[in-house]
This record gives sequence, structure tokens and C-alpha cells, in this order.
Amino acid sequence: MMGLGRIERYVVGYTLLGVLIWLAILSSVVMLIQFVELSSQVGTRADVGASSILQLTMLRLPSLVQILLPFCFLFGGITAFVGLNRRSELVAMRAAGVSAWRFILPSAAAAMALGVLVVAGVNPMAAAMNGQFELQRARLMANYLGDQPKDIWLRQGDDTSQIVIHAKARDARQGAVTLRGVSLFIYEKNAKGQPEFRRRLEAAEATLMPGFWRLKDVREATAGDSSIRSDTLTIRSTLDAEAAMESLASPEAIAFWRLPKAIQLTEQAGFSASGYRLRFHQLLATPLLFAAMAVLAAAFSLRLTRLGGLAGLAGAGVALGFVLFFFNQFAGALAKADIIPLFAAAWAPAVVAALAGLTLLCYTEDG
Repeated sequence: MMGLGRIERYVVGYTLLGVLIWLAILSSVVMLIQFVELSSQVGTRADVGASSILQLTMLRLPSLVQILLPFCFLFGGITAFVGLNRRSELVAMRAAGVSAWRFILPSAAAAMALGVLVVAGVNPMAAAMNGQFELQRARLMANYLGDQPKDIWLRQGDDTSQIVIHAKARDARQGAVTLRGVSLFIYEKNAKGQPEFRRRLEAAEATLMPGFWRLKDVREATAGDSSIRSDTLTIRSTLDAEAAMESLASPEAIAFWRLPKAIQLTEQAGFSASGYRLRFHQLLATPLLFAAMAVLAAAFSLRLTRLGGLAGLAGAGVALGFVLFFFNQFAGALAKADIIPLFAAAWAPAVVAALAGLTLLCYTEDG
């Protein structure tokens, strides 16, 4: 901002103000909807008050707002440029010889910078708060008899062995991973690199410690031999507490900086990491998507008011934003089904939006 002229700073500041206004509006709507949804889920199933539900809503809010941020840049940009246009400020700027590119590109650059900030800072915070949301909701629902526990499956592995872990339930305690009713299926790789079953462990409880699983009340069975019982037993683990919880979470619930490790651990365990890779590329494309939305907002708002049709163009810009959102979801679904490459699915919406905005600007501004 310090290197920009007065006109550029004015337009960028006005655009960011529009983004903040729409962020507040959409956040309020999402917060209200989430509060009502949690009230119907948790409020009727546990003895909790409105303050607890509100706390859950605030923990969930950053994850939901991340999805709506591209719309904030689109709607905020349209609001800002339409306002400047209706007050004839854009007309005065262009009559003074100021090209539209001079104040649009700084706005796009500011949107891209904010996209980097969101990916690097807001996303990890939102992922941590989402983890707290899941933990607190599990605590509130722990004593509700109508909620049947779901089976838990984990998998860990290295170059020599793989372990499949099945548990009936886990304790909802912060900073610890404790599983109940655990079965461990241990495989070792043969000379051809294929896993072969070696033994099975049944334990009443398994707690993940740094570098190993600590099992209690264990029964060990090997093919062709009788079972062996022991009070405690330790099994080496390639997981830490955070990685284990990430294995139970969706890719959207993992922080940006943790995704490369999650991809590595998932592939070591023999699972497909396509969901994590897609999420990683989508986050990398976020700054470009924000900049593209800022360019689209300007492209649909520069038509002179006296020529008419400005409201229709602004409405078309809003409609295009929703089309891009569904295009992003559709491309992600195709990538998860291995129909199109992950890289193309993640970057295509941002690239298409940027090219569409630049093309429309070139047509309207440069003829």
C-alpha cells in the first residue's frame, strides 16, 4: 500500500471495506444457521445451554467462513466498484486519463496477498478450532444413549510392515489418543514387497504414546499357535497423536502445514492420499482464486451508469460466482473419482475465473 498512489490506495481501501462488510454479513448468516443446526443436534440430546451451543458455533465458524471467502471478494468487489461507478468517481478517474488497470491490478494483488494470509495463518487456526469443535461435541454427546459409537479404523506402516487397527470407540480427551476394544492386524512384507499376515492382537485399551502403542489386557494370536495373554504390551508406531486424529478427519479438517506429512503417512500405510493432495493443491490455488474474484468483480462493474445495464451486469457477476463454486465442487468430485488429474481439478476453477475476468476487462477497457 505504501508504494501505491492516492487513487490506487483509495480504490483498494474501498474494495477491502466492501469485502469486510460482506464477510460480516455472510458470517452472521452462517453463524445463525449453524447455531440452529447445533441446537437441533446437541440441544435435544444433552443437557446443555445456549452458551455451550454458541461456543460450539464459534469454534465451527472459521472453517465454514473459509468456504465463503471467495464470495466475499466477489460480492465486496462488485459492491465497491458499483458504488464508485454510481457516484461517478470511476468516470472522473478515467476522464483524467487513469486506466482501469491502474486500480484493478492493485486490488487483485491485495486479494492475492490476503489469500496467502488465509492459507498460511487462518487455515491452521480454523483446523485447530474445528478439532476442538469435534472434541467438545463428542463430550456433550458422550452420555446420549441414542448415539451409537462408530467403528474406528487406522492404518500405519513403513518399508517392512503394516498394521491395521480397528477399535470400537475412542475417548474424547484433548491431547491423547485412547482407543477401546482394539484389534491390531499385523502384516509383514515378503521378498516381493507384498504384505503377509503374521499375527493379531486383541486389547481392551490402546493408548498412543510417543513412538509406540501401549496396550492393556492383551491377547495375542498367531496362525497355528495358541493365544498368549499379557497385561501390557507395546507396539512400535509411526503415528503421533495429531497424525492419528488426522487419519480420522476429512482433508478439510487438516491444517495446510500438516498436509504434506498427512500425505506421506497415508501413502506409507498403503492408502490413497488423493483427497489430501487435492486439498493441498486447492489451498495453493486459493490466492489466485481470490485475485480472480477481485478481477471478475471489477470486470462486471465498470460499465458506465448512463449506458444502463449496470445492475444486470452485476447480477451476472454474482451468478458467475455461483457457477464457479459449483464448478469447483464438480471438478473436485471428478478428481476424487480419478476421472481428471488432481492438479487440474484444483487449479482449473481459479485459472478459468482469472482468464474470464482478464478477457472481459480487455474487451471492455481496451476494445
